[in-house]
Amino acid sequence: MSVLQTAAFPSPSAVVPDTDGLAKISAIGTRAFLVEAPGAFDLPNQRRIWALSHALEARGEIAEIVPGMTNLLVILKETPDGPEGITHLLQEEWRRAQGVDLAGREIEIAVTYGGEHAGDLPALCDLSGLSDREVVRIHHGGTYRVFALGSAPGFGYLHGLDPRIHMPRKTVPSLNMARGCVTIGGMQTGVAVLTGPNGWNSIGFAELQMFDPLAAAPAVMAPGDTVRFRPERIEL
Repeated sequence: MSVLQTAAFPSPSAVVPDTDGLAKISAIGTRAFLVEAPGAFDLPNQRRIWALSHALEARGEIAEIVPGMTNLLVILKETPDGPEGITHLLQEEWRRAQGVDLAGREIEIAVTYGGEHAGDLPALCDLSGLSDREVVRIHHGGTYRVFALGSAPGFGYLHGLDPRIHMPRKTVPSLNMARGCVTIGGMQTGVAVLTGPNGWNSIGFAELQMFDPLAAAPAVMAPGDTVRFRPERIEL
């Protein structure tokens, strides 16, 4: 989402700087504000984002709240006269946020590592200096938390990937990555929910359908869930 220049807000950049533990607050257009946690991309900061989300839910001036990866998008019902009032409110709520832990489910996902859907595994081995079996062992040995859903319906952003197998997203996306590909993008891992262009790196495949629009609960994952990958088959 791009930041828009407006007459009401002369600068679309950070309204409140990230200093001394303050959240970074940016105007996104005229009615939306992005709150970004300072410091590390980690579970304590995500818990504070969840706490901030709960604290803001009942406020009448807010139309929608969208939790992200250690950030929160706040959309107002009406355009304020200026950013000062809402940024002060958000900053005060951030100061008070002590962190909550969502009571999520435990999800196990069976994976075929390697094979036809692991086209990026060799590049990950080259980058990490690890063998393909070491990469697979490290990946399925991890325990992951769902921080947020986004990008595509039901796609879970998973935190907890071992730094040894971090891999940057592709500069040129794959044009037709299959739904179900188990992927790595930067310091995160996930499961593709749609077939199509994808800039993450595929190392395996999961049969489990992560999003079913006809189901009572369309998305398999929800923020706060714990995810483990189980190697059903390894084709290296």
